[in-house]
Amino acid sequence: MNSPLVNIDHLTVLSDHDSIKILNNLSLDIFENETLGLVGLSGCGKSTLAKSIVGLKGLHSGHIRFKSRPLFEKNKEFNSSFRKEIQLVFQDPTACLNPRMSVLSTLLEPLQIHEKQLSKAEKIIKACEMLEQVGLNSQFLSRYPHELSGGQKQRVCIARSLILKPKFLIFDEAVSALDASIQAQILNLLKSLKKDFGFTLLFISHDLSIVHYISDRIAVMSEGQIVEINPPETIFSQAQDPFTKRLIELSRKYLS
Repeated sequence: MNSPLVNIDHLTVLSDHDSIKILNNLSLDIFENETLGLVGLSGCGKSTLAKSIVGLKGLHSGHIRFKSRPLFEKNKEFNSSFRKEIQLVFQDPTACLNPRMSVLSTLLEPLQIHEKQLSKAEKIIKACEMLEQVGLNSQFLSRYPHELSGGQKQRVCIARSLILKPKFLIFDEAVSALDASIQAQILNLLKSLKKDFGFTLLFISHDLSIVHYISDRIAVMSEGQIVEINPPETIFSQAQDPFTKRLIELSRKYLS
C-alpha cells in the first residue's frame, strides 16, 4: 500500500459550548487511492472528523497532515491552499444547494474562485462535462434545486465537489437520505467516478452493509476514537473489538 495521503495523529477536538471531547486522541492513516469506510453510531464523532479535515472544525490538539504537510497553520488556521484538493459532500443536498442558484451557477462557482485563468466559455464547457460525468445532461443546467429530485440534487453536489479534480473526497452520510434504489445508483456512480478521477475516498456511514460494499478498509469509531480498522472481510468474520461485534449484531438484526 502507498504512503498515507492523510495522516491524523493524536487528534482531539472539543465541542463548541461545553468543551467535551468529541474526538479523543484519535489517530488514523488514509492511503492514496483507497476507499476507507468510517462507520459508527450517531454522535460518535464521524462528521466532526470530516469537518476537521476540511477546516470547518478547529483542532484542540494533535495534527492532520495531507501529503505530509500540515493542514493547519501554527496559529491553528486551516491552510487555504488545500481547498482545491480536499472536498466534502454532505448528507443533505437540499441544505447544500443555494435555492436561488441554477445548476450552472452552482457548478461555475468553484471555478470562478479557483480557476480564474479560464474564460467564461471554458468554465461552461467544464460544467457541462462534469454534469455529464455524474449522469445528468445539459438540460439540467438551467434548473434550480426545487426542480430536482433528491438523487439529482446529490449528483449536482458530487459534480460540484469534483469539478476542481480534488485528490481527496469525503462522503459524509451522503446517501443516507435517499431511498435504496437511488442509494445503489449513487454508490455505483461513486465507484465509477473514483476510477475516472483517481481520488482517495473517505466514505462515512452508519450502515455497515453499504460500507462493506464500497470500502477497501473499514475503520470503526466509538466515542471519538478508532477502535478497529481492517479489510471488510476481516471486520465481518474476525472482528476483534467488542463494539465492532455489537455493531455487526445490530446490523444483522436490522436486516433480518
